[in-house]
Amino acid sequence: MTVILLRHGRSTANTSGVLAGRTPGIDLDDHGRSQATALIERIAAAGPLAAVVRSPLQRCEQTVLPLVQHLGVEEIIDERLLEVDYGQWSGRPIKELLSEPLWRVVQQQPSAAIFPGGEGLAQVQARAVAAVRELDARFSGEDGAGVWVACSHGDVIKAVLADAMGMHLDSFQRIVVEPASMSVVRYSVARPYVHAVNCTSTLQKLGSTPKHEAKAEDKQADEAVVGGSTGT
Repeated sequence: MTVILLRHGRSTANTSGVLAGRTPGIDLDDHGRSQATALIERIAAAGPLAAVVRSPLQRCEQTVLPLVQHLGVEEIIDERLLEVDYGQWSGRPIKELLSEPLWRVVQQQPSAAIFPGGEGLAQVQARAVAAVRELDARFSGEDGAGVWVACSHGDVIKAVLADAMGMHLDSFQRIVVEPASMSVVRYSVARPYVHAVNCTSTLQKLGSTPKHEAKAEDKQADEAVVGGSTGT
């Protein structure tokens, strides 16, 4: 019931100041490739992975390739994790977009933003959250302790995190998701629990307590602790 939301490594578009969107042929740059290789060690401590699901775009494929090859884990492509369709904004320099009237809408009321010739951010959130929740139910395992990776894009991951935090989409610009960062969400019967956001270091052991190992006397094992978590 735990998903590692992984943003792709740094791409050539990231460093050139261009909004790549779904433009084909956007590769990781040299630093991004190093980030992809480093994921093997950064994710290892999290425990065995049930699956790696990714956006179809090349930069996500390149990001998870070393991890998939090293672990021999199942790799799945899901269109619902695809980058935002920025439509006519795709391929344009960010500095040009700053003067567009829609830019302020994207910053202040993203739920109302619909990109010309593309999709709206509310649509993005709906498809991405549906995908993550559905896939999480599939890969959590019978005991609910499974851990899996969803490799996607910045705005897509921010939209999923906003949902998990119970935030309105209009506040999702408060969330920072850097290239190759990992954010961790555990979905439970009660609610989602956000364990990490924008982690750029090594993850700790993940996974919820299997149902058959839960203490019989702990009838509220899935409730939030008043005063904060007591740790493990």
